Amino acid sequence: MQRYFVYLAYDGTSYHGWQIQPNGNSVQEELMKALSTLLRRPVEVVGAGRTDAGVHASLMVAHFDATEPCDPAFLADKLNRLLPPDISVYRVVPVKADAHARFDATSRTYKYYVTTTKTPFGRAYKCRLFGAPLDFCRMNEAASVLAEYTDFTSFSKLHTDVKTNNCRIMHARWEQVSDTEWVFTIRADRFLRNMVRAIVGTLFEVGRGKLSVEGFRCIIEQKDRCKAGTSAPGHALFLVDVEYPEEVFI
Repeated sequence: MQRYFVYLAYDGTSYHGWQIQPNGNSVQEELMKALSTLLRRPVEVVGAGRTDAGVHASLMVAHFDATEPCDPAFLADKLNRLLPPDISVYRVVPVKADAHARFDATSRTYKYYVTTTKTPFGRAYKCRLFGAPLDFCRMNEAASVLAEYTDFTSFSKLHTDVKTNNCRIMHARWEQVSDTEWVFTIRADRFLRNMVRAIVGTLFEVGRGKLSVEGFRCIIEQKDRCKAGTSAPGHALFLVDVEYPEEVFI
């Protein structure tokens, strides 16, 4: 048995998220179907995380097992021929038998894109902000508070099956990329379901002056999702990186 990591990207617009759903199409299901067709047997796929419905990934990692060694380049090419146009495989990499795409990941990085102007070509991938300009300096002041905490129950989807709501956030910051565009980058060892969108939505409240930096801190400390802001739209969120220790690779 040989285990492989698949590095892939997808446009999440048409999917109910990464994870297989009983009543909707998922990226995981598409990848499993393609691999099962190629390897001529049922193949289970485990992803590095679960992106929500409509969320994209410019880099996701998943693992699967093959009964016999495969040519990684050949497999990547054949997968791209079978997968729909909105899912693409960068490469397939052999890893150690116990390597795990989810549990061995040391960090994940997300980016959230916003624009202050109407953009016909970016509307599917950026969140348009209306009204008075946001105070991004104040939003960065609030975002810096995240590194002081580990329990992010306030930014987690309710009634999930995780055992802990603890995460270690290593980086969280807004950067201006043009006169009308900003991007929020956040990196952590793990993320809770809906966490990034809930953080971004609450930071919007800070930027609008409806919530102070201390108020943002209080929301974290209250550990109550109902106290935080509305989740930002999913279409502007991208998983952009997943990191692993060198020892998982062959």
